[in-house]
Amino acid sequence: MDNGTGAEFHFQALRPDLILDAIESIGVFPETGLLALNSYENRVYQFRCDQGIRYVVKFYRPHRWSNEQIQEEHDYALALAAEDIPIAVPVVIEGKTLFEYQGYRFGLFPSIGGRAFEVDNLEQLESVGRFIGRIHQYGAMQPFKYRESLTPAILGDESYRYLRESGIVASSMQTAFFTVVEQVLEKAKQIWQQHNFTSIRLHGDLHPSNILWTPDGPGFVDLDDARQGPAVQDLWMMLTGDRQQQLLQIDILLEGYQEFCDFDAKQLALIEPLRAFRMVHYNAWLAKRWDDPAFPMNFPWFGDIKYWEQQTLAFKEQLSALNEPPLSLPSFN
Repeated sequence: MDNGTGAEFHFQALRPDLILDAIESIGVFPETGLLALNSYENRVYQFRCDQGIRYVVKFYRPHRWSNEQIQEEHDYALALAAEDIPIAVPVVIEGKTLFEYQGYRFGLFPSIGGRAFEVDNLEQLESVGRFIGRIHQYGAMQPFKYRESLTPAILGDESYRYLRESGIVASSMQTAFFTVVEQVLEKAKQIWQQHNFTSIRLHGDLHPSNILWTPDGPGFVDLDDARQGPAVQDLWMMLTGDRQQQLLQIDILLEGYQEFCDFDAKQLALIEPLRAFRMVHYNAWLAKRWDDPAFPMNFPWFGDIKYWEQQTLAFKEQLSALNEPPLSLPSFN
């Protein structure tokens, strides 16, 4: 969907009094102020209600997802939780999880405590792999009906076009930047098209910040980007460091994962194309939301000439990565 560009899209009417009125409209009464959490795509606030329960309220960015897509996200979270997967689920009030107030759609979630997940902690990594395997075991049972699929067209081509048309890239850097982005997309799509894979329901945005570590193990949050795609999409963002470190990490992840779900090792070849598409998409995501006051405030480095010089270099490095042999594990050969 993601086709809004006006004041609504940028939350310009979402004032604190409207937020409180919206929460009270569903019979929940805050007794504390609203603590804004670090979410820029949506507006997310933590508070404690008069019953002493801590909640998180999420206001969805207008015009990004349809009601059906958001409801499908909620239903998927509830279904995963019913399978004993530790995931943040929306609160059900009078049979509903998606609410609307003065044109803004929102959901209420219990506040989950926890500390940062440590990707370099191999014990935690194996445990996370185990739960991702369980998520995918369930996710493979049927497809999403309304959520998007992860495709080069949506993440790559559409994002490239928006960057081209927006004029946000510094004029002196446009030729160098777009030339290398075109080369990266061409190579990434070439690799993508060489691989047939089973498309399953994914978390979709499973970077370490969307995993909390609790006394009981991992807790997963934020299904806002849940979509159909290859299983490796929910694994590759855990990988850090040099090639040897990444090989160790993916081996540990898959050791846990494969207790519950088979993994097609040929999907390892999709890691660098997926990284490439995410890089292009991230720049377009920032550009499209630049009129939202939260973005210049929190991403002040975006858009100046130095930034585009750094991005041009990053895409050149990504082109090299796309030309390298993909990760390969002996246990899968």
